[in-house]
Amino acid sequence: MDNKKPSFTEQEVNPLTSLDQWEDAVLERYPTPESIATSKSVDEYRNYDTPERDTVREFYRLNHTYQTYDFVQQKRADFLQFNKREMPVWDAFNFLNELVDDSDPDTDLDQFQHLLQTSEAIRNDGHPDWMVLTGLMHDMGKVLCLFGEPQWAVVGDTFPVGAPYSDKVVYPEYFRNNPDYQNTTYQEGTGVYTRGCGLRNVHMSWGHDEYVYQMMKNHLPESGLYMLRYHSFYAWHREGAYDYLLDDHDREMLKWVKLFNPYDLYSKNPVPPDWNQLRPYYEDLVAKYLPATLKF
Repeated sequence: MDNKKPSFTEQEVNPLTSLDQWEDAVLERYPTPESIATSKSVDEYRNYDTPERDTVREFYRLNHTYQTYDFVQQKRADFLQFNKREMPVWDAFNFLNELVDDSDPDTDLDQFQHLLQTSEAIRNDGHPDWMVLTGLMHDMGKVLCLFGEPQWAVVGDTFPVGAPYSDKVVYPEYFRNNPDYQNTTYQEGTGVYTRGCGLRNVHMSWGHDEYVYQMMKNHLPESGLYMLRYHSFYAWHREGAYDYLLDDHDREMLKWVKLFNPYDLYSKNPVPPDWNQLRPYYEDLVAKYLPATLKF
């Protein structure tokens, strides 16, 4: 990796009588991985012990070494002003077609094809269109790579910074290389946070989840925003780590992140979607929820 310079959503009106009614209906259809995975067995996904590409281990070494608390603050200041560029969503998707995610051991397809596979799996299971759009947009933040950001600062599993590292994060041994590992302010007790402070008050390692969440926060319902912001926080939604940082609202919203996760993960397969056939639907969907251009 070239280490020059760390060169280095509005809610849809619900037609049901209450939100609880809709939530119960969604949870009855909570997908099992086996119903979505089509190209290989579930056990073959997220294989970090013997990944098909040896870039994965090196990626996480860099990620865990350089994602410090101060680095995250710098990136938030740099990118959350959204003053780099303004462009239509479809131009941003064209950018994504240039990327292959080095942190992902499950696919070599370009990013737009993965987004379509995710959103189509969600649509095929009859979920509302705002969730289909969440699937389509969930990796949009990877355009950060095209603003000169290294992949270890854009993709991969996320984790809190300023808090003790959990051994439930993938490759936890690499945290020993991180300057924050020796900082007792961060590594003792609850770090810089208070118990039960809520994830909204926790700074996560920098990457596309937080970036796309901030980009989309005025355009999607809160359940969709949790999906975007925490879909890479596997140590929480898959391993149950960092419970001491959660508040009751996080625990309530966890079901939405868990609902989304299988679609993100198990919809990946080597057969690309037919964009020519799908295009009219997605153009209408994007126009329904999003402005003509987005700020990046």
